[in-house]
Amino acid sequence: MKPASPVATAVRFVTGRSALGAVLVAMGQGGIAAIMLGDDPEALHHAARANFPGGRPVHDAMADRVLAQVRACIDTPWAPPALNLDMQGTPFQLQVWQALRAIPCGTTATYTELAARIGRPGAVRAVAGACAANRLAVVIPCHRVIRSDGGLSGYRWGVGRKQWLLERERAGMVQVGNHPAAVQEI
Repeated sequence: MKPASPVATAVRFVTGRSALGAVLVAMGQGGIAAIMLGDDPEALHHAARANFPGGRPVHDAMADRVLAQVRACIDTPWAPPALNLDMQGTPFQLQVWQALRAIPCGTTATYTELAARIGRPGAVRAVAGACAANRLAVVIPCHRVIRSDGGLSGYRWGVGRKQWLLERERAGMVQVGNHPAAVQEI
């Protein structure tokens, strides 16, 4: 992960509620730098402060719009709004996160498949580490990565949230008539 830059001091936080519980959105000059999920807004605030020293909470119309867009991504992942993202990580992490964004909504891939997709078949553990380092919940869909045996395994924001997101995506894809060809059952 890249160390905090001077831009980190310009990060602004907004918190709210979503279908997945508390949500915190950290906004930097380049776009959304983090989307964090949890049960306790105060714990999310502390985690955001640790990740973005000098960041500050805000309550304004722009922050409310961004929070509403993030809620839309959670509620309707099959039709997410376009968001400006400020992905900060190592070159390897960025490569993994781009590959995650290529997994179609309503489908899953294994860590092994994801490692092969980026041309690093021996880097399965490193791929899992990159997924765990992802600070952009839902919009960088690490929830779509499962174990080789089809199990859900860990998820930074909780396995229950991972299962909910996968079920929501699959139900939404059926609802809009876009049946994913390779959906793996959980």
